[in-house]
Amino acid sequence: MDLNSLEAVAEAMVQSGKGILAADESTGTIGSRLDQINTESTFESRNAYRDLLFSSEGIEQYISGVIMYDETLRQSSLSDGTPYPEYLSSKGILPGIKVDMGAHDLPRSEGEKITHGLDGLDERLKEYRKMGARFAKWRAVINITEDNPSGYCISTNAHALARYAALCQENDIVPIVEPEILMDGDHDIDDSFVVTEEVLHTVFFQLYSQGVQYEQMILKPNMVLSGYDAKDRANVDEVADATLQCFARTVPTAVPGIAFLSGGQSDEDATAHLNKMNQMLDENKPWNLSFSYGRALQQPALKTWLGKSENVSAAQDAFMHRAKLNSLATMGKYSEDMEK
Repeated sequence: MDLNSLEAVAEAMVQSGKGILAADESTGTIGSRLDQINTESTFESRNAYRDLLFSSEGIEQYISGVIMYDETLRQSSLSDGTPYPEYLSSKGILPGIKVDMGAHDLPRSEGEKITHGLDGLDERLKEYRKMGARFAKWRAVINITEDNPSGYCISTNAHALARYAALCQENDIVPIVEPEILMDGDHDIDDSFVVTEEVLHTVFFQLYSQGVQYEQMILKPNMVLSGYDAKDRANVDEVADATLQCFARTVPTAVPGIAFLSGGQSDEDATAHLNKMNQMLDENKPWNLSFSYGRALQQPALKTWLGKSENVSAAQDAFMHRAKLNSLATMGKYSEDMEK
């Protein structure tokens, strides 16, 4: 296991001014998004949409890596037929792969989920590495309700995340560890803080217990937000402050960077929150704070494209505008005036 190589990849993924494009929607999820623009989800239409994003001129200025779904990793550029891992690498963008098999009902629990995919993971990682993948992603899902999350749910998901991460590093792949606390519900930001803190403590205990090297991984967490149905939702300053306090208590400084998920936030909110956190940190910040957004990067492009070839250029412009704003947010240089 070449730890120096893994460390270099991890640091490149969260370098200042860049972030990760999450283009790893399953066939079902991307189908739902294409339905929104009245476009049939086929192998060809899914490839055309991903190609639109990946071939945007100058994408490498703002995007350090791309997380792909299994189908996408096996697809190719429409311009010259180059497989996407090679195509992205030629632009200086790291190819990544989603390896979990989705969230399923957790046995002996009411309304909680456990992520599947450990069976056969070692073999799949070996194949993905040969195909050019340099990093991987595994997502765990935690709900906040009156009764949840349970300690059982948190511990089982944390154990699975750690097992996945250890297998990745054994196969020369940097793991993105994604414990996502969903912000659906009417809970306040204090509830979000408490649950996020407990989950992260448990995750890092499991990572340590299973020998995962912190220097060769990336954390992809939620921000500490009020529930989307909360009556009094926390503002940008409160979200940034609570998130940084929570992470200062839980995330080892050996971790090179944190690539936040957007988690259903609006495009503007996801960018503003990331920007404020980077403004609050001084030059001696413990980690690089970046982004790993899916919908919050892609939605303007999707709405502009509408499945029509004549709209590709305009859709790429919309995508690049969003990518640039998030790039600025990683340096604390974004302002709302730039949205116009």
